[in-house]
Amino acid sequence: MGGGNIRSKEDLMNEIIDRIASCAACPLSVSRSNVVPGEGSLDTPIMFVGEGPGEEEDLSGRPFVGRAGRLLDKIFESVQLNREEFYITNVVKCRPPGNRTPKQEERRACSHFLYAQIALIQPKLIVCLGATALSFFLETPVTMREARGKFYPWIGGIRLFVMYHPSYLLRVQSKAPGSPKYQTWEDIKLLKKVYEKLIAGWTFEQIEKEIGSGTP
Repeated sequence: MGGGNIRSKEDLMNEIIDRIASCAACPLSVSRSNVVPGEGSLDTPIMFVGEGPGEEEDLSGRPFVGRAGRLLDKIFESVQLNREEFYITNVVKCRPPGNRTPKQEERRACSHFLYAQIALIQPKLIVCLGATALSFFLETPVTMREARGKFYPWIGGIRLFVMYHPSYLLRVQSKAPGSPKYQTWEDIKLLKKVYEKLIAGWTFEQIEKEIGSGTP
């Protein structure tokens, strides 16, 4: 009898992480302290993708653990969600010096790792946190102001949803209606509804009929 060797998602993700750890495809591999592959549930219907690791992430090897990460945790907690329910990662897995925006060649060098993570997790929805993640997934130029709070179709039936990056929200004081912080509150409430319906087995077509498509 040939039983075959069925490998778990955890084993396959660990293989991706090992490849990330040994990567030297761009100069960020020289300046990093640690790679920051990502963490969270491998069975989640929703992935969150940010820009790249900051100083605290570089030191710990974990995504979103600095000031921006603590704000992201508070955003989740505001609607009784927990970051462990999702998979959280970044476009690049090594910290750009001085927390600058990753260069195009750095994003390109890291892209196959992110694609491999997406292929393994098979999310129904990818939340783009900020402009770098947005431009990685969407070829059509669009500003954060235009894209935020909208769903976009992507490959394989996956939807994209766009939110402000928590690091940007740290620089914004106002919580007045229409402000980025207020809009983020609206976005996370919508995301909770979508998440609950996805884990209940709804398709995105059903969800869009229920809550409105929100597509451009």
